[in-house]
Amino acid sequence: MNSIKTPKADLERKKTTFFLIGLVFSLLLAYFAINIKSYEKQKVTLMQQQVENTPEEMVPITEQKVKPPPPPPPKTVTQIKIVSNDVKIDDNVDIDVGANMNTKVEEYTPPVQEEDVQQQPVFVVVEQMPHFPGGEKALMKYLATHIKYPALAKESGIQGRVFINFVVEPNGKIDHVKVLRGIGGGCDEEAVRVVEGMPRWIPGRQRGKPVRVSFNLPIKFTLE
Repeated sequence: MNSIKTPKADLERKKTTFFLIGLVFSLLLAYFAINIKSYEKQKVTLMQQQVENTPEEMVPITEQKVKPPPPPPPKTVTQIKIVSNDVKIDDNVDIDVGANMNTKVEEYTPPVQEEDVQQQPVFVVVEQMPHFPGGEKALMKYLATHIKYPALAKESGIQGRVFINFVVEPNGKIDHVKVLRGIGGGCDEEAVRVVEGMPRWIPGRQRGKPVRVSFNLPIKFTLE
């Protein structure tokens, strides 16, 4: 039985065409392969040249300055001052041999210099206020016996109270006498004179120590 083929189905006739197509395809593959290798090689060469031509960065060396240690403290030198041995020392000490536990010892009060007293503050109210020796009755008696009624005040009929302010010092002395409110006629001056002539008071005390205290004293002038 003979097979019948159409001219289009005859592959022998197209053998040459297929061979040429395959050859062209092979050449194209070879061309692309050569170009890819050359590109990669050229790329690597450029990268190497770039690395080789890159200048080295010089890192500046910074100098670290170290602060010098602080100087040692100056040496303290003890100076000994030699004084003359002409100071007299009171070696007389009274010792009570018969003293016992029941013996009363008076509190020692150091002497106060006049300059130091003037620099001390003046109190108005203290724990123990100053008072006239003998109390208020003794003060009233002293004023009554020492005040002389001024003649001008008698003739003018002036009477009333003169308010005197003064400072009782730590030693009891009366100082800084002044008139706070007067009535005139010579009564103010008479009140100041009598107060300045008063004996020393018992000084005021604050925390057990004598202090300066400001005191106000009204003196009454009455005509009989």
